[in-house]
Amino acid sequence: MTAAEQQRTGTEPSAGPREWTGRWVAERAGVALTGSERLPELVGLALRENRKRAHLLVSTVLGKHVPQRPAVVHGAGLELGRRVRELLGPLGGRALADAVVLGYAETATGLGHSVADGLDAPYLHSTRRPVPGLAPLGGFEEEHSHATSHLLLPADPGLLAGDGPLVLVDDEFSTGTTVLNTIRALHARHPREHYVVVALVDLRGAEDRRRLADTAAELGVRLDLVALAGGGVELPADILDRAERLIAEAGPAPEPPAAPAAPLVRVELAWPDGLPDGGRHGFTPEHRARLEEALPALAEQLAAAVEGDAVDGDAVGGGSVDGGSVDGGSGTGGRVLVLGFEELMYAPLRLAGALAERLPGGADRVHSSTTTRSPVLAVDDPGYAIRTRLAFPAHDDPADDSSRERYVYNVAPGADPARRFGTVVLVVDDIADTPALHEGERALIGQLRRVTDRVVLAVLPSHRPTALPQPLYGPAFSSYRADEVAWLLKDLSEVALEAPTEEREEAVQRGGAHYAESLPVEYQPSPEYQELFHQALRASARRIALAVGTVAETLLRERGPGLVLASLARAGTPVGVLIRRWLAAGHGVDAPHYAVSIVRGRGIDPVALRYLDAHHRAADVVFVDGWTGKGAITRELAEALAGTGFEPGLAVLADPGRCVSTFGTRDDFLIPSACLNSTVSGLVSRTVLRADLIGPNDFHGAKHYTELAGADVSGAFLDTVADHFADVRAEAVEAAGRFLSAEHAAERAPDWAGWAAVERISAEFGIDDVNLVKPGVGETTRVMLRRVPWRVLARRGAGADLDHVRLLAAQRGVPVEEVDDLPYSCVGLIHPRYTRGATGASGTAVLVKES
Repeated sequence: MTAAEQQRTGTEPSAGPREWTGRWVAERAGVALTGSERLPELVGLALRENRKRAHLLVSTVLGKHVPQRPAVVHGAGLELGRRVRELLGPLGGRALADAVVLGYAETATGLGHSVADGLDAPYLHSTRRPVPGLAPLGGFEEEHSHATSHLLLPADPGLLAGDGPLVLVDDEFSTGTTVLNTIRALHARHPREHYVVVALVDLRGAEDRRRLADTAAELGVRLDLVALAGGGVELPADILDRAERLIAEAGPAPEPPAAPAAPLVRVELAWPDGLPDGGRHGFTPEHRARLEEALPALAEQLAAAVEGDAVDGDAVGGGSVDGGSVDGGSGTGGRVLVLGFEELMYAPLRLAGALAERLPGGADRVHSSTTTRSPVLAVDDPGYAIRTRLAFPAHDDPADDSSRERYVYNVAPGADPARRFGTVVLVVDDIADTPALHEGERALIGQLRRVTDRVVLAVLPSHRPTALPQPLYGPAFSSYRADEVAWLLKDLSEVALEAPTEEREEAVQRGGAHYAESLPVEYQPSPEYQELFHQALRASARRIALAVGTVAETLLRERGPGLVLASLARAGTPVGVLIRRWLAAGHGVDAPHYAVSIVRGRGIDPVALRYLDAHHRAADVVFVDGWTGKGAITRELAEALAGTGFEPGLAVLADPGRCVSTFGTRDDFLIPSACLNSTVSGLVSRTVLRADLIGPNDFHGAKHYTELAGADVSGAFLDTVADHFADVRAEAVEAAGRFLSAEHAAERAPDWAGWAAVERISAEFGIDDVNLVKPGVGETTRVMLRRVPWRVLARRGAGADLDHVRLLAAQRGVPVEEVDDLPYSCVGLIHPRYTRGATGASGTAVLVKES
């Protein structure tokens, strides 16, 4: 590399020409770069612990693994953006104005953002961090990476819905596989005519170039490529074995020498409210203007923390100091590193650039780099790109399956004191500001404090999308009071969704329609059946009140007074209202209560989860239902909530399926709200999920049957049960205490005995799918009201709890067969054919052999 090139890249602190940082790998592993003379200026080489691809091109201008001056890093992206502007400008029309930039996590998030700056275009980057309740708009794979899954999580799905050019930005373009995966996935959802691929270096071979061209021709699109330099990488056939041998010979990276812990200064940056910290959920030109306006003031705060003369305990920039006195001169005139956090590259880069403009001599003093997930061999040799390495535990509670160890490179000085940073400014988002960042010998903060003179911690608010629909409230939607429940549903009251049972069955038979795509005609009870409901309510009200109190007291002790109720609409909603009334009457706790939709085979409403996550702590949310059958919804809920931060447990009044740990009883007894449909559930229908009615940012839908107000007993049900609260309060408190005691812990544990019983019954009656077996009084009632029943199995001697089931069976001509050794009061069997009720785990029809 020439002296002029060294001056331009600025990767080393001392003057004079430097050798290429790929020499070590080139000599020992036989790797060579070909093509543009600028390649050695832009990349060095290292070896990584990855059998998919052992060599690593280490960019000198990316600000990722190699600390670099922020003007160089941002300038490389701006240069690429200008080249794209020159490409799009002559095309006319709105090609330039309608362009959108998409960057790749984690390495190119900052580069992509800088390219978008050069275009003044909206920006989005992929992410490997799932966001609770935010359903991915799409995703794709990066096969050679150690962590492959990319998610697209725009707050506004319309960001990628336009037809203007899509500009895809990565740090290097080696095979084109990742880009092809992306283009195919996005083109299938939102076709467009023009794609532009942008990279620092283009190292594709001839076959890869043909593959990209063939894909463009297949899709009928224009595909351009822009890069700062082009060439190729020549690898020996045994590169993986050579790399493995070299890594083994090198051994583990040496630990930094023991040193006193440097002071830690926490600075509270005045980050503008509502300004995204990056492009994970989208970054618009308006956001860009706000950031540019805020940067000078933010740099002033950082400069005060970097060069201040605080002593132990003093406030610095609105923050604090930990770990002893600080010499007023520490850091003054020394090198400063602004260190970002994995995907959080752009905000630290821009802060570093603003700080460089603020500090004396900052253009040469201030550098920027970022922590990473990529495990790379460190060799303290001037001809190797990764000189030093610090490994530390992940501190953002990652939800994916990648390694929980993280790395920061070239921050420890190694054998060269001139490489030492006097100050390291660590910038993370609030999600990553966890005890794991601070506590323990290997924590990142602790390690940084041993390789520098001062550590400054700046925490940015992680952007949480708020573009969400609003809840519905009674009396405009439902007959419940507005303070009793907020419905996270879309009002479909004006849409014709009902069909007779036979027609719905035919639709399933013809096309495998999902049960949630239409509604059954609401059952209108006869006077005789209505009287049975009221008799059942009077007989069971005290028992229901005790179950409500037991569950409420258990939840209050386990979750505390900040708990949030999320009932599964619609059967769980009356239960949620009752639990809320209990907490308010007995404890003065005003628990928020929401009704959310869950659909078998489709999961829980992701937009509703986003709403809950945006307004409450996920750990405070409790999901509530009326009862369990065999446990299908319990499993569906657990699967849907995996990795979201929400607790997957379900709280129910009755758990005859023995599949939850929070319940009022495990007896299979009649909860009268199961006897009716909307007229005992606030006049709200079952929930609906249909693609032409429910968009990606909509809640699931439902109808409000105002025309049934004359038959509404929702309030009567609630009031009748609540009238018994005072009578059962002491008993409920005692029951909850017993459930929570150590000696009764085993009794609460689910054993899924109900599921086992259903499998046995399924086999005994020749039914090939357990989803056609509906156990328990509540589920059997649903079969009679909504499905095509085949027969009812009743436990011999079951009493008045089954009177309404017997009446419905008589009305529909369904035999009721008394049996012994039934773990439920009754079990409803759906007709084992293609029927509306005969749905499998996916919610669509299944073929079952006739018995």
